[in-house]
Amino acid sequence: MRIDDHSEEVIAEMKRKVEEALNALGETAAARAADVAPIDTGRLKNSITYATKDYMGKKTYMDDEGNVWNDGAAKNKPDDTAVYIGTNVPYAKYQEYGTSKGVRAKHFIEYGANATFGDYAKTFLENVLKGD
Repeated sequence: MRIDDHSEEVIAEMKRKVEEALNALGETAAARAADVAPIDTGRLKNSITYATKDYMGKKTYMDDEGNVWNDGAAKNKPDDTAVYIGTNVPYAKYQEYGTSKGVRAKHFIEYGANATFGDYAKTFLENVLKGD
């Protein structure tokens, strides 16, 4: 009786599925954050993205006035099991956390991440593990 070892193929497929799940979660979290982000020109809202080991976020985006921005993407590459949600717009931190000068904290990135976390198991099981 011959037994074939397919462990490498199984591990590779599992890694692919994890990356697929992280991308699905990042996309959902970024969209939810953008839905509640404060809007003036649309630059902040349209810049919200995510990064995984294999996807480093949007390279260009456009605000509601038609201005095209190319600020790059995530600066730090996530590890195999992480997804980063954020923006590279310099004033985003003041909108997220507020200021001592009266800008109220909006917590739009936190909302996107937290709202998505509750759906993690459902997204992972329904959209990723069931296969192609």
